[in-house]
Amino acid sequence: MTTDAAQHAIKRLPLDFYQSFLSKAARERKPSPIRGLYPLEKPGVISFLAGKPNDAMFPFQSFSFTASCPSNPGELDTVFISGSDLTNGLQYAATAGLPRLIDWFIGLQARSHGRNSVEGWRLSVGNGSQDLIWKAIQALVDDGDPVLVESPVYAGVIPMFKSLHCEEHEVETDAYGVCSSSLRSILENWPSGKPKPKIFYTIPYGCNPTGMTATIERRRDVLQLAREHNFLILEDDPYFYLYFGKSERPASYFKLELEQPEVGRVVRFDSLSKILSAGMRIGFVSGPKPILDAMDLHTATVNLQPSSLTQAITLALLEKWGYDGFYTHTQAVSEFYREKRDVFEKAMRMHLDGLAEWSTPEAGMFFWFKLLLNTSSGEEGDSKDLIEKKAYEGGVLALPGTVFLPDGRKTAYVRAAFSLSTEEQVNEALRRLRLVILKEREGR
Repeated sequence: MTTDAAQHAIKRLPLDFYQSFLSKAARERKPSPIRGLYPLEKPGVISFLAGKPNDAMFPFQSFSFTASCPSNPGELDTVFISGSDLTNGLQYAATAGLPRLIDWFIGLQARSHGRNSVEGWRLSVGNGSQDLIWKAIQALVDDGDPVLVESPVYAGVIPMFKSLHCEEHEVETDAYGVCSSSLRSILENWPSGKPKPKIFYTIPYGCNPTGMTATIERRRDVLQLAREHNFLILEDDPYFYLYFGKSERPASYFKLELEQPEVGRVVRFDSLSKILSAGMRIGFVSGPKPILDAMDLHTATVNLQPSSLTQAITLALLEKWGYDGFYTHTQAVSEFYREKRDVFEKAMRMHLDGLAEWSTPEAGMFFWFKLLLNTSSGEEGDSKDLIEKKAYEGGVLALPGTVFLPDGRKTAYVRAAFSLSTEEQVNEALRRLRLVILKEREGR
């Protein structure tokens, strides 16, 4: 069977399958009377449609910037944006993003995840993946709905679910990622007659906060459970290109669902914040067309579109590099963070041996460690007061684990980011934290 024939042989969930997943707000939202007609602005058509300012009055004539060359970081490439590319970057644009940038990202998903756009999914660009995650939740979740979240979970999504008064059902995790046995237990013991959750939120690589990377076996289990219990997987993956584990990087949910009898249960979120620039706010979402259509309607109402100019800058750089240059750059990024990880863990062993426990992260930029505070009572202890007050007074700023737990219960865990600090700063900070922990233990 040829590649094209194989792609067409892949079974897709029908478009009307997603109707029951959409929130009431998403079903009721109407297309923009202006933006909904943008696709009709084609060559040969004289358009009086949109209130676009005349670009002749924009003062900018060209943009240029320098960027390191991926194949030779000691060299700098100069990238120019002018002519129609600049016009597109200064003007209102399509709600889903600049078409050429979308096409580039679709090509990236084919190379990174083996996915072809004929499989029933499409792609939209957003102002960072956080913007897109919020719009996906708005499109899929109604007030009071039950949702499944890995626990501990990225603190940035907890307020999203809280604002919708969701029942957050916590799926346990460990050093090997989400515990599929915990997920199965929740679903198989679900109260009869009560609607089951429609979504499961997870960060599968270098999870924020735990640093864990889910094994491929666990991912396959989750995909099977999604099919058995009819839920969608929100795969939030800002650290995919920050994987530095010794073994081969496990396949994404987006790729692994090709093994299922049909595709269409994964909504994948990618971000360029960790590999190009956090301030440019460029992310993209890949998923079933009906869900992305609903998200785009939200965008058209709230902020019209992602920034045209940051998209144009991103497109110019990516087209300059090509896919080979992009992958060379991301390999350098992952190696940089691997070295940062090693420096931090060496300092942990030096200063916190016997005072904390941790698993070595294989991706991302975080250490998640348990403080050994109550050695005599056997109780886990609580890191909140020690980290928020005593450690800060001692000159160390980190996050207590409780902020990553939806119910805010006490925990002895702490999250520390290793992305910015120098080796000297890491050693000094952990030396200070050691003194705080010892003082706390002496006072008990």
